[in-house]
Amino acid sequence: MLIHSSKFERMTALTDLLLGALSIYTAVQVAQYSGFKAQVWTWAFALLALSAILGAIAHGFEMSKKTNDRIWMPLNLSLGLVLGLFVVGALYDLSGEVFAQKALPFMLAIGFAFFLVTVFIPGNFMTFIVYEAIAMLFSLGVYIFLTFNATLPGAGWMFAGVLVTIIAAVVQAVGKVGKSMIWYFDNNGVFHWIQMIGVILLLMGLKFSL
Repeated sequence: MLIHSSKFERMTALTDLLLGALSIYTAVQVAQYSGFKAQVWTWAFALLALSAILGAIAHGFEMSKKTNDRIWMPLNLSLGLVLGLFVVGALYDLSGEVFAQKALPFMLAIGFAFFLVTVFIPGNFMTFIVYEAIAMLFSLGVYIFLTFNATLPGAGWMFAGVLVTIIAAVVQAVGKVGKSMIWYFDNNGVFHWIQMIGVILLLMGLKFSL
């Protein structure tokens, strides 16, 4: 495989690698804590790292559409599970470990169902947008509630991290692929930069709450 000829795709791949590296660092930091909550968030960031690295390969190299589609399959599965784990993490903070443990299989099943949709209806990015919107808006509502009730240390950081993640998703959804928003950054590249800020904010919140 050759390096992609598009400067926008190469920049997207680079920002994907940076997001992947930051997600690995975050997963390692969270893994130092014990308990179910730490395990949920460690897996969430580890899977986010995997999806970012796969994204770097998909965007960074010239390849056949068939090969590219195959790379997107585990990438979509990882993203689907990440969003499910986000919801489980929020449910833990809202309702406790017992409820979160009961919700875990259900949310993982939803994440896998999203993956199946991408397999049978490939290229339908709107499916991911809807799924992400539901998961993130739910999580946002949880952390707004916890922030104003002052019942969780670091809730404000978590609220900010989820909010930034939503902003990143909006930028990715409404931006133009292959058209420069800032230099050679298209919607995907800008999304990755904003998402990195979100990951840092979430890490701060988790360090306080764990």
